[in-house]
Amino acid sequence: MEDYGRFLALLVSALHVGFVAVILSLVWVFHYREGLSWDGGAGEFNWHPVLIITGFVFIQGIAIIVYRLPWTWKCSKLLMKFIHAGLNTIAMILAIVSLVAVFEYHNASSIPNMYSLHSWIGLIAVIFYSLQLFLGFAVFLLPFAPVPLRRAVMPIHVYSGLTIFATVIATALMGITEKLIFALQNPAYSSSPPEAIFVNCLGLLLVIFGALILWMASRPHWKRPPEENAKALLPVGGTPEGTEAESTMTDGSQADKADLRINSDIARKQNLKLDEAAQRSTM
Repeated sequence: MEDYGRFLALLVSALHVGFVAVILSLVWVFHYREGLSWDGGAGEFNWHPVLIITGFVFIQGIAIIVYRLPWTWKCSKLLMKFIHAGLNTIAMILAIVSLVAVFEYHNASSIPNMYSLHSWIGLIAVIFYSLQLFLGFAVFLLPFAPVPLRRAVMPIHVYSGLTIFATVIATALMGITEKLIFALQNPAYSSSPPEAIFVNCLGLLLVIFGALILWMASRPHWKRPPEENAKALLPVGGTPEGTEAESTMTDGSQADKADLRINSDIARKQNLKLDEAAQRSTM
């Protein structure tokens, strides 16, 4: 891998930043808020930020870059597909549980649902994420989709995955800001109490984590080698993509080399004849 040291440094940094963000979310709800519970109260609402940061941000980020880990390139692509799909499934389950928690809390406290921009974009992100997961299973994990369809869908799948990830981070930032504005009254959020500073630092960590993941996922020289990707796109009983083209190119290059060798032999013989003729003329 090109720039392996840089990739490893970014990976370790992203894992540390993401893990610290998860820990800070727990510190926030236990130290500054009412902890965690499932009784319709504020403790149930607190599951929402914790599960979103843990699943929808941290685990989804790991799922995005799992293909780029160079020590997994010797593993079968099918195994990596299951790991990728499994991590995304866990993130999806945690996101759904977090939505259930916030809706139950709102209903128990007679708070309107789906009135803020945060809730709109958050629900849209969950819906598109579920569609992304379903299409990923149907097109890439199951062996029924034809190879041309997989090739056509792959760029869309990658782009939409990165877009959803960035949208989730933006939505999380909107959510924690909204929570602080409503929850901090005395002292107010605008006076920068300790909780506000603490949660703002949590938001900065989410931005840094997202930036690191998107950078690693967007570098073309850190992609899984193409030959491994070709093997993974095989239907059952098929031959690797590009094998026919590669063999044709190989045969063509061998033919070109043979032609060059023949032409060079002919030219050499012609030069020998000219040299012999010149020697006779001088004699």
